[in-house]
Amino acid sequence: MVRVTAISYLNTIPFVYGLRNHPVSSRISLDFATPSQAAERLKSGLTDISIVPVAAIPEVENARIISDYCIGADAEVASVLLCSGKPLEQIKQLKLDVDSRTSVLLARVMCENYWSISPEYVSHTFGKSALDTTDSYIIIGDKAMEAAPLFDYVYDLAAEWIKYRNQPFVFACWTTNRDLDEQFLKDFNDALSLGVNNIEKSLSLYDGPFSHERAYDYLTRNISYPFGADKRKGLSDFWSLALEELKSKVRWFG
Repeated sequence: MVRVTAISYLNTIPFVYGLRNHPVSSRISLDFATPSQAAERLKSGLTDISIVPVAAIPEVENARIISDYCIGADAEVASVLLCSGKPLEQIKQLKLDVDSRTSVLLARVMCENYWSISPEYVSHTFGKSALDTTDSYIIIGDKAMEAAPLFDYVYDLAAEWIKYRNQPFVFACWTTNRDLDEQFLKDFNDALSLGVNNIEKSLSLYDGPFSHERAYDYLTRNISYPFGADKRKGLSDFWSLALEELKSKVRWFG
């Protein structure tokens, strides 16, 4: 059995649906993790394939991106946000969601290169205390969509990146560091395609806080799954702007 780790957010539900409803399901064992945990599981050998935040991919030895699908955005993503009680130019401290290094790194890139601000960065674990709506946070995932209405100022990081670089943004890619059978990889990719092409059906798996209509709108309008040439260029651009250790080569699917 090939061990596969998915991220336990709404945006991976189409992938999960495809993996469970394709014949490849008989060849995999599927578990779930946060974005940061998904990367660590692959690096430590606890899984064979993981959907890895793109900031962590260059840290995985022998990383290989293995799918034509990703978690990306070519407009507002709605689930990776800077939420603040004050406008950008007044932010002195930015609390960072520890669940995703990619979003944290994207925020730093945007602060330094586009917004021209230099806040103090503080790691923050959400859920341990109530949000202070006068503070400033980088928030990701389902909790970002829940928190957004509480704040006076909300900046969508994907939309801001697109304004800055005129390219889509990629948040996570299906990645392995194992030698896997090429037929299996083709079947795995086909399973992801099945899910992406059946988003309405995939919502039968959803039991979260949002309505069916809101979840469907998010998956079809905010998330862009195909991992084509434009997103590969956007990802390479992000790596080139990010910290020095991310400027390494990663093998692409196919």
